[in-house]
Amino acid sequence: MSEAIKSRHEFVLLFDVKNGNPNGDPDAGNLPRIDPETGHGIVTDVCVKRKVRNYVELVKKGEPTFNIYVQEKAILTNRRKPAYEAVGEEKDPAQKISKAREWMCRNFYDVRTFGAVMSTKEHNCGQVRGPVQLTFSQSLDPIVSLEASITRMAVETQKEADAQSGDNRTMGRKMYIPYGLYRLHGFISAPFARQTGFRETDLELFWNALQNMFDHDRSAARGEMASRKLFVFKHESELGNAPAHRLFETVTIERKDASKPPRDFGDYQVHVNRGALPHGVELIEMI
Repeated sequence: MSEAIKSRHEFVLLFDVKNGNPNGDPDAGNLPRIDPETGHGIVTDVCVKRKVRNYVELVKKGEPTFNIYVQEKAILTNRRKPAYEAVGEEKDPAQKISKAREWMCRNFYDVRTFGAVMSTKEHNCGQVRGPVQLTFSQSLDPIVSLEASITRMAVETQKEADAQSGDNRTMGRKMYIPYGLYRLHGFISAPFARQTGFRETDLELFWNALQNMFDHDRSAARGEMASRKLFVFKHESELGNAPAHRLFETVTIERKDASKPPRDFGDYQVHVNRGALPHGVELIEMI
């Protein structure tokens, strides 16, 4: 088994969507999330974490130590129950919670990666602050949120068919944006990785997930989505050699032709100022 990571990391992920809805807002009729002041699109950190979890679950297929705690439609109390059974002989309540937390980190990839709040009344496993933290993703330019009417040439029930006098069609709407290029920032803490047991093999799996997660998350509603660029900043030390914002500023993106709306990744130019990198930080371009 590999050791916990020993270096701080930050990263920039660029991903895009074409004729799809990258992250619908259930409070707004599933319209694409948007910053109302600027018109820029938003994708939540939770959305990206879901795709990472699904990728790991698909690749590892329940291998020991690579289980997923926050599975779709899971009952979390039942997911924590084995942790309590594993430390059932411990009598001290505080020690029992501590050992149960360690068991959860050891057996669930997403717990030792993203952390989890598990301090509920039943099967209390405490709280874990994960080493990998993500920001909301934001589109480089304002997005245009559109709706398309769609028709299904069938109805669900006989009652609906009778009400429509044999015209078995139902109408619906699909929300989408023509194109959006999104930028995500991420942070990986070596001290927190040591606490949760987040290893070098876990980190490699995480990079693979960021690069490939959209290829295993296809649906008509999401259109075409792809990871376009992944820049990783690796520090020489555990606590880091430079502030994160200075590293992010070395990666800039601009439109090639500002007179027309972007409709493809090729409409953008990505610049990396390697000369501005502080001493002790390595920039790795994975995509």
